[in-house]
Formats: sequence, C-alpha cells, structure tokens
Amino acid sequence: MITTGFSDTIASRLAAEHATLAARWFARLRDLVPVSDNQVFPSDSLLDHIPSLIVDISDYVRTPEAEAIAANTTVVEKARQLGRLRHEQQASLHQVLREYQLLGEILVKFVQQESAEAASPPGPAESINVVFRMQQAVALLMQETVETFVGLYTRTIADQATRLEEFTRMAAHEWRQPLGTLRTAVALLRVPQLGAEQRETTIGMIERNIGRLVDMTVTLERIARIDGVSDNPIVQEVELSVVAREAARQLREMAQANDVVIRIADDMPTLQVDVGRLELTLVNLLSNAIKYADPAKPMRQVAIAAETRDGHVEMAVHDNGMGIPAARLPLIFKRFTRAHADDDRATHVAGVGLGLSIVADCVKEMGGRIDVQSNEGEGTIFRVMLPRA
Repeated sequence: MITTGFSDTIASRLAAEHATLAARWFARLRDLVPVSDNQVFPSDSLLDHIPSLIVDISDYVRTPEAEAIAANTTVVEKARQLGRLRHEQQASLHQVLREYQLLGEILVKFVQQESAEAASPPGPAESINVVFRMQQAVALLMQETVETFVGLYTRTIADQATRLEEFTRMAAHEWRQPLGTLRTAVALLRVPQLGAEQRETTIGMIERNIGRLVDMTVTLERIARIDGVSDNPIVQEVELSVVAREAARQLREMAQANDVVIRIADDMPTLQVDVGRLELTLVNLLSNAIKYADPAKPMRQVAIAAETRDGHVEMAVHDNGMGIPAARLPLIFKRFTRAHADDDRATHVAGVGLGLSIVADCVKEMGGRIDVQSNEGEGTIFRVMLPRA
C-alpha cells in the first residue's frame, strides 16, 4: 500500500515526539487512576508501555495494512497487560475507557497542530484519513485492554458474568457497522476521480459515523451502569471543583455551540466519593442544562456551587433554561422519560430519556440523594446531597 505524504509526516512526527506525548498522557492519568503517582505504572517495563504504544500507533498510521495492529502480538500484549494492571489497582471501567479517550484527545490535538504548522497544509481527505487510522489504532488497543479488564472481573464475580459477556458482545456488534462505513468512506476518498460533491457527501458520512461512535460508546457505558453491571467503584478524596471543571471541559464545545456560559464556584469543599460516578452525574446535569437552554434569553448560563451541611456536601446545578413542566417533574428520573418531549423548542434535542435516570442511579450508588426544583420558562435547580466521608 502507498501512503500519502502527510501520513508519513505524521507517523514520523509521532515517533519523534513519542516521549513528549507520553508525558502529556501520564500527566492526565495521574489525576484519573485511583493510586499514587508512582503506582500508575509501578515498574520500568510498564512505564515504558506509554511511549512504546505511541510508537506502535505511529507505525500503524504509516502502513496500516502492512502489519495490522490487532495482529501484532507484542502490541496486543501491552494493551492486555494494562488491563491486568488496572484490574489489580481496582480501577473502574469508566476510568479505563477515559484513559484511552485522553490518549485519543492528545493525539488528535497533535495532528491538528502539525497540520496548522505544515509548510504545505494537507487536504481534508488526508487529514481525515490520518485521524481515522490513529483513532482506529487507539480503539483496537482499548478493546484489548477493556476485554482483559472485564474478563478478570468476570472470573471473580460469577453472578455478573452473563451480563458482562452480553455487554461486550453488544458493544463489539454495535461498533462494527459504523467502523465498516468509515473504512468504506476513506477508501472512496482515495479515488482520484471522485467529484467535489461526492467528496463532500463522503466527508459528511465520516463525520456522522464518528459522532455515532462517540454517542454509542457513551450510551453503552451508561447502559452497563444502569443494568447493574458493577465497575467496582473506588472511593477517593477529591476537590469537587476539580471534578466540575473536568466535566465542563468535556462539554466546552457543546456549550459554545449553544451560547451557554458554565460558571463553577472556586470555594467548593472536598469529599470522599466515587469520582467516576460523580463526573458522570455532573456531565449529565450540565449536558441537560446546555441542551435545554432557552433560545429566547440573551444570556444563557448554568452554574455549579456547593457547601457543607451537617457532614454532607450539598451541590447545586442551577440554570436559567426552559424549565421543566410541573406535570413532568415526578417522572424525570425514570428511564426513557423526556421532560420536553412535546415542546417544539426542543425538537432539535436528540436522546432517548436516559440522562437523568443515570444521574439518579449514580447518586444512589454514592450514598446520596437528588432533588429538583423548576419553574417553566425560568430555569431549573438540581440539588445533590452526598456524604462528605
């Protein structure tokens, strides 16, 4: 197979900068994995996994068909060993998935920087092709790690083995179709005779399927949680403002697209909590506030604040959005319930009504409770009460 010049360039740059990229990844992992810094990768051989995996990804970007990364037993073993390590450290499934998501974000940002600084900027097809190969490599490595991680828990938690197996099969089946579509679309982009209109249609196909993969991954993880598949939560002491800022960072582009300002108080307390569930709770509450912002209001915002009360932390997520109809308030934490299903202003909002049921499930698992107060047309306040320790 003949690779494009840009693929060769990015592959070389990834290999050359693997140590720098590995350092960025490790810095993000220190705040994610529930162990001390020197235990994130407790041996030299494990620590070497970070830069070596990035080099392996660069090889796949250069010649994806010469030696498929999934068939490279050395690379696969590195990914599996990471799964075994995270199982020993009692990390959560959420944290393992997030670990690879962080790697993908760092690599995509690197490609964007290299594209912007290139003397001869690459065309859209070349850029999309490189990013697709890179994300496919990350996805394959993540799959090996997750399968190893889940498999170990399956052996030790017999009463949940069937659910975990079904979840893994479901995820693999659902991912296969959009990945196949992406492969076809990239092949079309390589056809020299492809017209401008067909090229734009193909690029649109790629964008939609990438979005579908992202949404599908999030939904599958949520379904795993609400169907009772334990991901072995680990309690950590954490500053609530740190978790809130991470949740807001994940939704930054969504907030900007909807002209919503996210405000996070600086003086929020610390608490001992399952950070994975707390982050998922905040992401869902913030996402809802952004999606249901009132387009008629010139200033659209959502604020997070918290204080300590009698050994508990009371966190408030307050928006000035569309508000929730009074008749819907008793139902909003039930599965497949959409508060604005009949509101013409919310026809652009996609979803099946799982977000707030996930929030309720997470809060319950953290030993807390959640209340809601809303006035239609004015806004909504969700109050989450969690034990501080």
